[in-house]
Formats: sequence, structure tokens, C-alpha cells
Amino acid sequence: MRRRLFGSVRARATLGATLVVAVALLAAGAAVLLALRSNLTDQASSEAESSARKVAVSIATGTAPAALELPDGDDTPVQVVDGDGRLLAASEDLERISGTGSPAVKPVTPPVDDDGGDDDGGGSDRHGGKGGDDDSYAYGEIADDAEGGQGSATVDGETRDHRFASLEVKNTRQGDLTVYAGASLSAEQSAVGTALTVMLIGFPVLLGVVGAVTWLMTRRALRPVEDIRSEMSAITASQDLARRVPEPATHDEVARLARTTNETLAALETSVERQRRFVADASHELRSPIASLRTQLEVGAAHPELLDVEGAVADTVRLQELASGLLLLARLDAGERPGEARVDLATLAGEELSQRPAGRVAVRTHLEPVEVVGSRSQLARVVGNLLDNAQRHARSRVDIAVRDEGPWAVVEVADDGAGVPETERERIFERFVRLDDARARDDGGAGLGLAIARDVAVRHSGALTVRSSPAGGALFELRLPVAPVT
Repeated sequence: MRRRLFGSVRARATLGATLVVAVALLAAGAAVLLALRSNLTDQASSEAESSARKVAVSIATGTAPAALELPDGDDTPVQVVDGDGRLLAASEDLERISGTGSPAVKPVTPPVDDDGGDDDGGGSDRHGGKGGDDDSYAYGEIADDAEGGQGSATVDGETRDHRFASLEVKNTRQGDLTVYAGASLSAEQSAVGTALTVMLIGFPVLLGVVGAVTWLMTRRALRPVEDIRSEMSAITASQDLARRVPEPATHDEVARLARTTNETLAALETSVERQRRFVADASHELRSPIASLRTQLEVGAAHPELLDVEGAVADTVRLQELASGLLLLARLDAGERPGEARVDLATLAGEELSQRPAGRVAVRTHLEPVEVVGSRSQLARVVGNLLDNAQRHARSRVDIAVRDEGPWAVVEVADDGAGVPETERERIFERFVRLDDARARDDGGAGLGLAIARDVAVRHSGALTVRSSPAGGALFELRLPVAPVT
């Protein structure tokens, strides 16, 4: 069951789409959470630095740490620490703190200044100046940049995470001081937690919707494929090649698949019908000489003096030629590749002419040497068939010419007979076709010669056509690619 489920295109498409969306959602969710946390953390850092800078300004302008007005420790805990790590000032109600320069929460009393000045800067400063009248007089130098950190603070029994900023104030009356100020990360944690909760709830729902939609859409898209499969199964079971699969009224890949399938079925139907006609015609052609030969042999067996030996030999030769033609057509239909021998067509035509005794018609030749690549025996069969056809239908003359026309080797065989009607010029190349007025069984033709000749020409990357000859008969033209120069 599991193998059947995941063997379905619909299931694999749904699973794949869901996984892709899940990965995308996880990546997007992680990016959103990281961006949100980074943004809120930066905001808390800015708030902490702003609070630290306000306190540092107060110290730099002469306010003693003990006299500072520090913000509420619930949201912004503050510490002021001297160079020896002693806590000089801290927010009220601060119970515990971490992540700063000192874990102390209770300020200590600073030592008394040697020059007897008070805390509010009324006496001489450490630089020899006098305060009170000059408002621009400064008691410290604030660092340009603050350093950040993270920790926690406990105020009134409640512990919260904070983002801390530390800012140095140098050359104060108490020496170099460091101000630590924090900003609560509660807003950041709450926002991130809310976003995470929404994602944990929303992502599964969204994935479920994506999976359901993909399942339904894939089912709808693949329904024509199932119809095609079902019809093909029925065609296979019934062996009725006249049936066709349904073609959806769309212009997508499934519609093209259906059209291609129907074209394949049509070609297969044509091929099967052609094979059936071929078998029927072959059986018909074989039956006549076999019946004649049997009759002659039976008569000869009963009356030896009446045995027609010449007729029996002629029927036997006819049977042999017919069997040879059928065998060659079968090999061609099976996809037999032509050979790769170099064949001189002029020499081949001369040999075919020399094997024929002088007949009732004269044969004129014009043979130019030209080589092609292919099967010598098959090409000899083509030239021989064309000569036989021309001699059978010529009145007084047959012309054969071989010449080189650029990339093509051309063989022309013409006669001065009745010719071939234009409407029949393609039909004569079909198997077992004989024109009623020109091809009779008594003439020895079975209707295979021209069919074999064209098949051989096509399989040698050439062509065989027919047209009217100058003498009024038929002119058959064989074109084959010239052999490459070696």
C-alpha cells in the first residue's frame, strides 16, 4: 500500500510541493525571527546607550554620583562604578545584576577629596579652575563610543533580561568612572515569542492547505492522463486499433501526449493493415504458381509424356523470385541497415545488362563512373528491377544512363512504352500493385519490383521517382548520395 501510494505521481507531486513550501517557510520564518530579534535588540541597545549617556553627562558636568537622579530600575537599571570596581551609585530597588562591571547593588561611600572640595563642585577643581560662575566648565570627558553587553537584573523580586551599555567618563573629581545602563529585552522576547507561536500554528495549517490544493490540482491535471491510460488498456485488451484516446480541449503537454498517442495508434493501425494486406497478397501470389506447378507434376506423374518441364521450371523460377523479393522486403521492414561498401553504379549497371540476353528491344547506355556507399546486392536488385520493368513495357527501345550531378549519383532508366498516368505515379510503388492495362501476371510481374526499389533507395538516403520520358514512356530516376572522397 505504501509503495502504491508513493508510486503515484499525484502523491509525489503533493509531497514534493509540501516539502518545498515547508523549507521555504522555515527559511523565511527563521529570517523573520532573526531580523525581528536583531532589530529589537538594536533598539534596546540604543535605549541603553541613551540612558547611559544622560547619566554620563550629569557626571561630566559636576554632579556627584551620590546626587544623581537615576531612572527606575524596573526598565532601566543603572550602575556607576569607579576605576577600582567600587559601586558609587545604582538604581533604587536593584537586588541583583549581571553582565556589568560589578555585581554589587549597594553603593559605597567614596573617599574624601584631598583638596577639601565638596561634592557639588563649589571649590577648586582637579585642573586648578574655579566653578560656580562658568556654566561651560566641565568636570569630565565622555567617551565617544559605548560598549554593549547582555545580562539580567532583578528588581523587586522580578528578574528580566537586559541589554547593557557601558560608557566611560574620564577625569572626574572621583577619577575615571564607568556608567552602566540597561534596557529591558521583555518587548523583544514577547515579540519573538508571539511571532514564533504564530508560525508554529500557522505553518502547519498553511502546509496542509498547500498539500490539499496540490493534491486536488494534480488530480485534476492528471485526470486526462488516467483517461488516456484507461483507453489504452481497453485498446490493448480488445486489440481494436481503430479506437482513439480522448484528446482534452487544452493546449498543454497532456493534450500533446494524447495527439501523439493517437498519431501512433493511426500509424500502428496503418502498419498492421499493411502487413495484413501484404500477407494476403503474398498468399495470393504464391497460390497461383504453386497450384500450376502441382497440376503439372500431378499430370506428369499420371502421364509422363504430358509433363511440361519448361512450364514447371518457369513456375519454380517465379516462386524463387517471389520468395526472394518477400525475404528482402521482410529484412527492409525489420530495419536492416545498408552496407558500407563503395559501389560504382556504372559498373553495376553494366553487369546487370550483361546478365540479360538480347531481347526484343534495344538498350542504349550512357554510363559515367560514379561511386556510392551501400549494399551492392540491394543496389543491383534496384537497377535490375528498373531494367526488367522498362524492358517489359518498352515498344522498341530502353535507355539507361548513369551520371554525377554534384552531391548526387543519378541513374535514369527510360522506355518508349505507354508510360505511367500521372495519377498512378505514386501508387505503382506500393506492394503488389499492377496497373490493369500494363501489368499482367502473364508478363511475370508480381508488383514487388518497384516497391523493393523505392524501399532500398530510401534506406540508402536516396529517392526513386517516375515521370514521362522524352520518347513518351516512363522514366525512372534513382538518386543516391555520392560516396565521400577518401
